[in-house]
Amino acid sequence: MTGGVSEGEEGVTLDLLKMKMADFAKERDWDRFHSPRNLLLALVGEVGELSEIFQWRGEVPRGLPGWKEEEKQHLGEELSDVLLYLVRLSDICGIDLGKAALRKVGLNALKYPVGVCKAYSSSKYGGKDHIVGSQSNGSES
Repeated sequence: MTGGVSEGEEGVTLDLLKMKMADFAKERDWDRFHSPRNLLLALVGEVGELSEIFQWRGEVPRGLPGWKEEEKQHLGEELSDVLLYLVRLSDICGIDLGKAALRKVGLNALKYPVGVCKAYSSSKYGGKDHIVGSQSNGSES
């Protein structure tokens, strides 16, 4: 890409990434290939590549202890591919991804109230708390 942001530089936003991806595609005359369907299929392919990194590792603890620096770099590249295709897809579809994500966080907060979720997590994972008046059908899983 032209005029990239240096690694570790502050101020990377979804709008900046959207602009960079649009410029990148335009400079290469790739806009004609960037239909929602094609971008979605490319995104799914990248998610597959990301999945391969974790496929045979079992449960991986936070912070990736024991991973080599080149493994973490490869993970960062695959995460970036997923993010960039997602940003490009949202742009082509006319969706403000930042606003949509914030709206979804708000909807999830309503769907999963703190008190109910904490009680459920505690009882599900061996704690003493139990759900009282759950919004479910009355049975615990």
